[in-house]
Amino acid sequence: MSRLAGLQCRECGQRYPLQPIHVCELCFGPLEVTYNYDVIRAQVSRASIAAGPQTIWRYRALLPVDDEPVVESYAGCTPLVKADNLGKLWGLRNLYVKNDTVNPTFSFKDRPVAIAATRARAFGFETFACASTGNLAAAVAAAAVRAGLRAVVFIPADLEASKILNSAVYAPTIVAVTGTYDDVNRLCSEIAEKYGWAFANINVRPYYAEGSKTLAFEVAEQLGWRAPDHAIVPTASGSMFTKIWKGFQELYKVGLLEEPPRTRMTVAQAAGCGPIAAAFARGSLEVEPVKPHTIAKSLAIGNPADGYYSLRIIQETGGWALGVSDAEIVEG
Repeated sequence: MSRLAGLQCRECGQRYPLQPIHVCELCFGPLEVTYNYDVIRAQVSRASIAAGPQTIWRYRALLPVDDEPVVESYAGCTPLVKADNLGKLWGLRNLYVKNDTVNPTFSFKDRPVAIAATRARAFGFETFACASTGNLAAAVAAAAVRAGLRAVVFIPADLEASKILNSAVYAPTIVAVTGTYDDVNRLCSEIAEKYGWAFANINVRPYYAEGSKTLAFEVAEQLGWRAPDHAIVPTASGSMFTKIWKGFQELYKVGLLEEPPRTRMTVAQAAGCGPIAAAFARGSLEVEPVKPHTIAKSLAIGNPADGYYSLRIIQETGGWALGVSDAEIVEG
């Protein structure tokens, strides 16, 4: 039996084979990769992970790839920094910051993109693309070079020049679109269907999203195979937030954690684009889209795809959600 069970709708439960699709044909709900955890439990151990590479691929048994060659971008295994001085301000003895700025293109996006590029190549795509507020574009452009794929990245036209340069060094086709990220994403949804390109955050999104679980895997391993008491996650679409929680749960399901995770999951958003935090403040599970107005452009997604699911996790774990002002962001 394979480790990979297939795709399943997060709303109605309809199952699909492992294909480059992301929306349920019955209810239009989002699709997610499912696994046979009994098979994984028999294959994986703390020792087997420790013997693996110093990248996200040490957790390959828990990732949505089969036996195809992987795109090794050397993402992952980033430092978990003990923040003693900041902890003293809050009366915390064990406060840690996960420093994902040391990934190859300087953000966590290298993690999910390595999965997406691996699957895109295995599915036979020749063009690898994305809609991005900057960080994803750089990760896609870099991974495409390694995978031998053509790269096309779509960005809002007002993106910071430094982020455009971070993508341009890998020589992708860059398309600047007048509008917000949500406008860019809608355009890309049409292009993905028309041209048959692999879009990291559209038609191969179910595989792409799973890469964020590696943050949970690494943190637990770095803490001596324990889930943290509390995780605060900067959040835009909500995908990373939901996958970190899924990652902690999976470690317990396959026997890598001795106890079920009791981590409180908290969302941090820019107040100028904080629809999840706003819904939490209203006591609602319904996310109302907003137009972004913040300097934190990498978090400027006004209509978060995983907003509802993020709020459910906050509710389930006793977490919180908070919007941070631009002034506070600059001060931080």
